[in-house]
Amino acid sequence: MRVYTIIGARPQFIKAAVVSRALARAGIEEHLIHTGQHYDPELSGTFFDELGLPAPAVDLGVGSGSHAVQTGAIMTALERYLLDRPKPDWVVVYGDTNSTLAGALVAAKLHLPLAHVEAGLRAMNRRMPEEVNRIVTDRLAGLHCCPTQTAVENLRREGITRGVYLTGDVMLDATRFFAARAGMQVPPEALTPHPPRGYYLATIHRAENTDDPARLRGIFEGLGRLDAPVLLPLHPRTRNRLAGIDVPAGVELQPPVGYLAMLTLVRHARKVITDSGGLQKEAVWLGTPCVTLRDETEWTETLAGGWNRLAGADPAAIVAAVAAAPEGPPPAFGEAPEGRAADRVVAALCATSRQTGFSTPCTS
Repeated sequence: MRVYTIIGARPQFIKAAVVSRALARAGIEEHLIHTGQHYDPELSGTFFDELGLPAPAVDLGVGSGSHAVQTGAIMTALERYLLDRPKPDWVVVYGDTNSTLAGALVAAKLHLPLAHVEAGLRAMNRRMPEEVNRIVTDRLAGLHCCPTQTAVENLRREGITRGVYLTGDVMLDATRFFAARAGMQVPPEALTPHPPRGYYLATIHRAENTDDPARLRGIFEGLGRLDAPVLLPLHPRTRNRLAGIDVPAGVELQPPVGYLAMLTLVRHARKVITDSGGLQKEAVWLGTPCVTLRDETEWTETLAGGWNRLAGADPAAIVAAVAAAPEGPPPAFGEAPEGRAADRVVAALCATSRQTGFSTPCTS
């Protein structure tokens, strides 16, 4: 059995790290195809080393650009690559990036079986490019690996019921595995001079915030009003949008950090303030309350008990959400029905492969 895995962005590296291990345990041949969507060494190269991912079979090197330019460049390079290779049993894509969409479209055009890991997520906002990518990918996929029952229900409402598996969230696998590896020690002074719970941790990278100067100014104004220092590892997209933005004294800009360092910072932060989908989950799983700099979230489970609060880009709303305390224990979600989510994904690939006759069954 042969699987081609398409990745291009930091969250996909993390998810692929645990699924790749599960594929290897099952004796499945995997080829990692890196689109080059995240090409900055701080967001790409160091992650492969830290996560123990094998070197990709190819790096398409597409780089940045508008949604159309980037997606088109990935499609062109990916199609050329796949046409020169043996036909896979599955093309696997993760999440909701332009790499996800491009991989799904190329697989569909080449009549290759497509599996979508993290299928069924919906923020109910089609102005988000990620939402469009999710919807199109789910329409094209023959196998949908859903992280939660909510995701399964979202697909059902859209008429997608075949090839749908509740696998659990592979990001939960990754958080547990790599948090144990990080040891969750007190953050070293190289990361922050502040003691545990003595700082807020923020990330900003989504286009809806970085490409809208009014929203970005509102976010920084809100961060500047908080009662403790704010650590802000800068995504390249955000770094390139800071011209004309007044960065408050209490906001400490930093280069991007590795995944293990980020987990450590999340665990010891007073709160996480982010527009990232993955960081919302990681914060709640690690017992750190979260404030989301968006008007909606695809991870509605995180909102239970006020462990995650939506604040948008309004300074007053950000301050109020940060000040509010959660109630009860953190919500539990993303658990695999049995075992680990990554193994459930592999089991779904194997089961569907047997049903359709794409290839010989997996070895386990």
